[in-house]
Amino acid sequence: MTTTTHSATTQSKSQADSTLPPMLSLQGVNVRYGNIHAVRDLTLTVNPGELVCLIGANGAGKSSTLGAISGLVASTGSIQYLGQNLQSLAAHDRVGQGLVLVPEGRGVFTRMTVQENLAMGGYLHPSREEEYEAVYARFPRLKERRGQLAGTLSGGEQQMLAIGRALLARPRLLLLDEPSMGLAPLMIELIFQTLAELKASGLSMLLIEQNARGALALADRGYVLEHGDMTLTGTGQALLHDPRIHAAYLGASLENDHV
Repeated sequence: MTTTTHSATTQSKSQADSTLPPMLSLQGVNVRYGNIHAVRDLTLTVNPGELVCLIGANGAGKSSTLGAISGLVASTGSIQYLGQNLQSLAAHDRVGQGLVLVPEGRGVFTRMTVQENLAMGGYLHPSREEEYEAVYARFPRLKERRGQLAGTLSGGEQQMLAIGRALLARPRLLLLDEPSMGLAPLMIELIFQTLAELKASGLSMLLIEQNARGALALADRGYVLEHGDMTLTGTGQALLHDPRIHAAYLGASLENDHV
């Protein structure tokens, strides 16, 4: 059974008064791989301008959820994006509607240059020079390496490139799958700083992140998945201070942890 904190209930009431419909709405979404039921009757929403995070252990169904939303994984149930049912829409058409995924593992084209990788982000609508410059201004290291093969970049640089490529696709809703995975602490700090800047710009985001503390600190709202089921939801701050989250994902008790 899903548990909602008091703070989350208060926020949901205020959101219900909004005249803006949800950016993304999932109702009863299921994902199966043969006999494995990876996602079970999942319901979640992302409102305009929100950063919403999904946290949970490996195998909880988080990446399968993003796969269903982006059209890379077959699913049943209702997935509504900007009021449109996505179930019959191909993955590339979803990108054209502004639903853009930054995949786990970065997914850069290793034998193409940084500039060529960025150009792939704008394949549906060729990017203007100022759009490239905006990415290079956000990630100056990419500009220094614009002619370098992506496969020779560090993991952190590849993650910058993956995010930059996604931004050139002109997202209205950005899906991010474990953007800090495997990165050095300074790079993790840079990635979270980038997410904070994108949030401040008004970009809607749905974030999967192994760094639960960082994700919840940044998120407007969060959902907890366990074995394909949503078990807990609330504001980012409410979940960050929930003893159950500390015990399961933050590795410290509230008495000994100051966040």
